[in-house]
Amino acid sequence: MSVTTGVLAAPCVERVAARVAETSEASEAERAVVLDEFWADVARRGTPLVEAIDGDPDHCAATFLWRGHRATRQVLLLAEGIADQADLAASRLSPLPGTDIWHLTYRLRADHRGSYRMAADISPGEPPVSPALLRRRLLSLSAYAAPDPLNPRRMPGRWPDRDSSVFELPQAPARAWAERRAGVPRGRVERHRLPKGVLGAERDVWAYLPPGGQAAELPVLALCDGDMWFGRLAFQDTLDALIADGSLPPLAVLAPDAVDRATRRRELDAHERHVSFLADELLPWAAGRWPLTTDPARTLVAGQGLGGLASLYAGFLRPDRFGNVLAQSAPVSRLGVGASRPVTVRLDVGVREGEILDHHRDLYENLRSRGCPVTLGEYNGGHDWACWRGCLTEGLVALLGH
Repeated sequence: MSVTTGVLAAPCVERVAARVAETSEASEAERAVVLDEFWADVARRGTPLVEAIDGDPDHCAATFLWRGHRATRQVLLLAEGIADQADLAASRLSPLPGTDIWHLTYRLRADHRGSYRMAADISPGEPPVSPALLRRRLLSLSAYAAPDPLNPRRMPGRWPDRDSSVFELPQAPARAWAERRAGVPRGRVERHRLPKGVLGAERDVWAYLPPGGQAAELPVLALCDGDMWFGRLAFQDTLDALIADGSLPPLAVLAPDAVDRATRRRELDAHERHVSFLADELLPWAAGRWPLTTDPARTLVAGQGLGGLASLYAGFLRPDRFGNVLAQSAPVSRLGVGASRPVTVRLDVGVREGEILDHHRDLYENLRSRGCPVTLGEYNGGHDWACWRGCLTEGLVALLGH
């Protein structure tokens, strides 16, 4: 029995298909044993199953799996940077006849990292034949997508997105500082509420202070989406490890909450009020509490997505306060201002981000032609928190490291 799904045949599915075929004349019990062994192997290895491709060391076969039952009508994979939102039908898993195995295999570059969710359709009746009705059904189904139950690695969600599953192929860049490390001094994370100001409302701010006493003025990072970085991703563990290794000097991080989806969209879309909040309210407020530098060369502003756009805008509009910008996966086509004087800019973007990738390359060339110190990093992934943590870490080390 030959099984081809996604863009190629998955060796793992081919093997179990052959074994199932051998039991076609045998008892149901023998087939159950074959399937139980398959799922036990999946549980040991975790999903997606990653296999080498003969003669192609730069790519891997990544097989996503779902254990279905009689009520399962279809299974949808929503993989950041892989799935095509315009063609959800192409991201459905296929059933292996006579089994409870649903599968979809992609040929991916071996340095891929990304997140994904899955959803099983158990509604009565068969899926619609009409492409338009099928798309409508799959869009409804996508609202119920959740982490892969066969993959223990999770990425927290918010507002009110469910968590996602995370996978990394063998050549994905190492993330040496990602996990909490035993035995290193701990910085502290405090949550403060700033009074109503230019934003028109009070604002919660997460503050990271490095371990030990601070006799000298600390470099400062203003980081968008504090509720994600410190409320869900525990970025303080990464900072502790970087400082302990000497890869970063002790620094302070000021990370305002994004509040909710609507507030984030309204405030971070290259607005002068938000820049004024960062430069004229947040930084002075923090400097009144802790020994922080006022030197723009040692002050950074960083963000992802709209946060990256807001960071670029802050650096271009107020280079007197922010001498360094880290922008990841930003919608830079909306940026209507250039640097009034050189600021150091680091851009990071995924090669699976479509037009966003092209716009980052254009901005890089534009800034470079103006004499702005700028670098562009491209990672193999999508518009994805699973990728941004490593990029932020590398950017901080590049700009502030000893």
